[in-house]
Amino acid sequence: MQNVKFNTTNKIKFARRNLWSGILFGLGFVAFLDETLFHQLLHWHKFYDKSTVAVGLVSDGLFHAFSWFATVGGLYLVADLRRRGALWHKMWWGGKLLGGGFFQLYDGTIQHKIMRIHQIRYNVDILPYDLVWNISAAIMIIVGIGLIMAAKRDQRESKGAFSHA
Repeated sequence: MQNVKFNTTNKIKFARRNLWSGILFGLGFVAFLDETLFHQLLHWHKFYDKSTVAVGLVSDGLFHAFSWFATVGGLYLVADLRRRGALWHKMWWGGKLLGGGFFQLYDGTIQHKIMRIHQIRYNVDILPYDLVWNISAAIMIIVGIGLIMAAKRDQRESKGAFSHA
C-alpha cells in the first residue's frame, strides 16, 4: 500500500514531465515514420522539394536528425520517470498522441499548403491524401486530449491511491 501511495505521489508530482515526454516522443515518432515511409522507402517527396535532389537529401537528413533526437529525448525522460516510479501511462499516451497529431497537422497544413515546401505526392489527385493526413492528425489530437483529460480526472478523483492509469 505504501508503494502505491509513493507511485501516486510521484505521478502527480511529475505529471508535466509525463505529458512533455509523451509529446516529445510523439513528435519524434510520427516524424520518423514520415521520413522512413514517405521519404526513404516510397520516394514520394523530400522534406524540401523546391531545389535540387542534393538539397532535398540534406533536408531529409536534418529532418531525420530532428526526429531521432526528439524520440531519444522522449525515451530518456521515460527512463527517468520509470526510475522515479512516476511513469503515468495514461498521461504519457495522451501526450504522445497529442505530439504526433500536432506534428502531422502542422506538416499537413503549414508545410504542405501554406509554405508549399513539399506535398505528400506529386502528379496525382492530392485531395484524398490530404484528407487522410489531416483527419488522422485531428483524430490523434482529439484522442490525446481525451486521455490527458481522463488522467487529470483520475488525479482529482483519487484522494488516496491510483487504481487505474
